[in-house]
Amino acid sequence: MEVSKKDWKLYREKLPRWQEAYMEKLIVKYVEYLQGDEPASTKFWEMEKRIKRDKKNPGVLIEVSKGNMLFDLIRLMHEGVINFNDLEDFSDELKEMVRFMWEKFG
Repeated sequence: MEVSKKDWKLYREKLPRWQEAYMEKLIVKYVEYLQGDEPASTKFWEMEKRIKRDKKNPGVLIEVSKGNMLFDLIRLMHEGVINFNDLEDFSDELKEMVRFMWEKFG
């Protein structure tokens, strides 16, 4: 399926907002963890591990490509960055394709 210019433009507009919201959720989780009772060294090394893992998530960093857009939307959904409601402004064709792919591969 060829992604329409309108959907591509909308994706590029929404992606930074989705990522910002996702990173905000991560920070809330980090703060909760850091306020725990574990020793500082344990917290430090755990945070280093979490950040290293989290920065590979598409909610933090993703290479934007029109050819990969559908797969990236599925990946963003799989990782909990977005859900089907976040696609409401996209074309029906794109939403149908994402649903189909989600059912097959999600």
